Amino acid sequence: MELKQYAKEIGITLFATAFDFQSADFLEKLEMPAFKIASGDVTNLPLIKHVAEFQKPLIVSTGGASLEDVQRVYDQIMPINPRLCIMQCTAGYPASFDELNLRTITTFKEKFPEVVVGLSSHDSGIAMALVGYILGARIIEKHFTLNRAMKGTDHAFSLERPGLRRLVRDLRRARIALGDGKKRPYPSEKEPLFKMGKKLVAARDIPIGHVLCPEDIAIKSPNNGLPPYELDRLLGKKTRHHLRKDQNLSYSDIEQGDDCPEKSVSPGTTLTSAGEGLPS
Repeated sequence: MELKQYAKEIGITLFATAFDFQSADFLEKLEMPAFKIASGDVTNLPLIKHVAEFQKPLIVSTGGASLEDVQRVYDQIMPINPRLCIMQCTAGYPASFDELNLRTITTFKEKFPEVVVGLSSHDSGIAMALVGYILGARIIEKHFTLNRAMKGTDHAFSLERPGLRRLVRDLRRARIALGDGKKRPYPSEKEPLFKMGKKLVAARDIPIGHVLCPEDIAIKSPNNGLPPYELDRLLGKKTRHHLRKDQNLSYSDIEQGDDCPEKSVSPGTTLTSAGEGLPS
């Protein structure tokens, strides 16, 4: 009860793993908001079913399990309690990177779309937990210790305070950074792309009535004029005004006229950019 009160005071959710019927009943009396099943009990269906009857969110780690083992848990538990999370886990202490098999997260999401998929990450560091989140894991478990030099199986690969803070920070950033998948320009890009973007300008002084050819037009920054993808719409058109070198080109500067022999840019044509002009 002291731990439960302290967790409430510091604003975290406290729950625990049930390893047997007695501990499960004890935790339920403490009104745990959720329950964890360790990888060692992924085949212990009697215990899992017992905990599922509490109708609390149930998080099941799958270290050492086959897909058939996970399917068995899913089939047995969903009719009892659909508030299920299946955690990809490799139960090495620590787990080597070549055995993490994070793509299993995708497999779980495809095969069990009705449940939450998570990752219990027994590796050293925080990077793989972020990869797991990107792949679709929505519950991330990392072991925590006050000192990685302490004796015990878990301490060496667990996170200390600074590591856990960085992981939480980066997971929050990743959630925001994923966005909605709709490609769009953003206000923050306006100024950089004004400097980096290009426009069409006169490569040299051009008289009235001149038919524009590729060597008459340069591509330069900043991006405050006609975009380069409009180049072909200018080629072969007569100028209505005298154009000065580096002057922005616009449709008001041209009229219909005889086409230039080459209306598109040939491989041998040089268009200048980034402030470099063609010799007049």
